[in-house]
Amino acid sequence: MTLNQLSIKNLSFSYDNKVFAVEDVNIEVKRGKYVTIIGHNGSGKSTVAKLIIGLMEAQQGEIIVDGERLTPENVYEIREKIAIVFQNPDNQFIGSTVRDDIAFGLENAMVNPEDMNAIIEKYAGRVGMLDYLEHEPTKLSGGQKQRVAIAGALALHPEILVLDEATSMLDPKGRDEVNNLVHELHHKNDMTIISITHDIEEVTMSDYVFVMSDGKVVMEGTPQEVLEKSDILVDLQLDIPFSVKFYEALRKQGIHVSSKFELERMVDELCQ
Repeated sequence: MTLNQLSIKNLSFSYDNKVFAVEDVNIEVKRGKYVTIIGHNGSGKSTVAKLIIGLMEAQQGEIIVDGERLTPENVYEIREKIAIVFQNPDNQFIGSTVRDDIAFGLENAMVNPEDMNAIIEKYAGRVGMLDYLEHEPTKLSGGQKQRVAIAGALALHPEILVLDEATSMLDPKGRDEVNNLVHELHHKNDMTIISITHDIEEVTMSDYVFVMSDGKVVMEGTPQEVLEKSDILVDLQLDIPFSVKFYEALRKQGIHVSSKFELERMVDELCQ
């Protein structure tokens, strides 16, 4: 069993054959890890997501999943291992009810109809949407819609879950709901998760971070290693977590605390 479940090597892609949207990108994702890829709009991160699942073919480089190189010949076989949740959940709904929508993916995967209800209820329950199976998806809140989209992805038993800006259209409550759900899925199921995002708060929950700008990976490391370079993140048009801003404000006032990335610990230290 290969240690790196996903390897992206020297990957390049251009939409117009003039300017690279992705240029010489190298990313390694170990099995069972939660990896975030962050960057400003137009940085190339969503293009990487589409290339990973074979929606587009790389012009240079290679994508390797479980030791097997992605090609036009095996793209459908590779896709059986990967599920993706996109930015706008409304664009993913097919069925008239939540149950029908989760069933749609199972039907495409030719799952035995007799087994479907048990699978649907299992994964609807896992994302906290069991009581909404007969509801119309379009009438759900943003966070609930993304929960349904994630349930539909999980029902297909993917080895890798890709989230392509899955929280960018949500309000703060919906964003927290989905981020907490993804965090829970990672820890309870040891699932490999790749989240394409510009939500810097989500970065703090991941195991490893790749930062993209102008189609290239410009920085990588653990969340702490990346967030310590706050000046560079700001230069790349990325925000930094409130906890880091609070820490820096305290430091400028001559107040020193050991915790830099966890607000609750900082408050505890200040109250001692």
